[in-house]
Amino acid sequence: MPIITIDGPSGSGKGTVARRVAERLGWHLLDSGALYRLVAYTGQSQGVAPTDEPRFARIAANLDVRFGTDVRGGEQIWLDGREVSRAIRTEQAGEGASQVAAMPSVRAALVDRQLAFATPPGLVADGRDMGTVIFPAAELKIFLTASAEERARRRYKQLKDKGLSANLAALSQEIAERDRRDMNRAVAPLKPADDAVIVDSTSMTIDEVVARVLELTAAAFPAK
Repeated sequence: MPIITIDGPSGSGKGTVARRVAERLGWHLLDSGALYRLVAYTGQSQGVAPTDEPRFARIAANLDVRFGTDVRGGEQIWLDGREVSRAIRTEQAGEGASQVAAMPSVRAALVDRQLAFATPPGLVADGRDMGTVIFPAAELKIFLTASAEERARRRYKQLKDKGLSANLAALSQEIAERDRRDMNRAVAPLKPADDAVIVDSTSMTIDEVVARVLELTAAAFPAK
């Protein structure tokens, strides 16, 4: 099964890149970060305490989720048959996702669900541990990164474009804290796979990053 993993920190652009690459290739898409956001969002909606790991693990084990793309190439995510793409992209959901992602039982509950996305004709999987934990045998592993300042700026623009409130200084602080937590967690810390191709997108446009990934794909999968 041809698999491309795209890992990286928050705001690196991996979600947009993965979605566009999957669309160009006609492959399936796995947005693993959205799974953790969905778990956090559901827990927050149900009033689950932030430290109640067993409750979050049960939520993770019973997610009914589907990914798609709208006519403009934007993301579409359905939870229990309801479109929640915008609802899970708030900073509150993102902060909650980083917290639940550090819970071993939540990560364990989501492993099989993520593996099930690997079906023909191929998969583009984005997240933080796709190439190191979930799909360690993937033929092409990419670690997409950018400076913290650039990632905060991109996140600010993304939120404003969606009509959501945002504060650039607060976003910079939250991204730094999320990086610290993701890189130092005991389970599946954020880091490049040993055989990953590092792509620094700080000074690149999305189109340039997509072109680079497709170039790497053509080399890794000549028949594709």
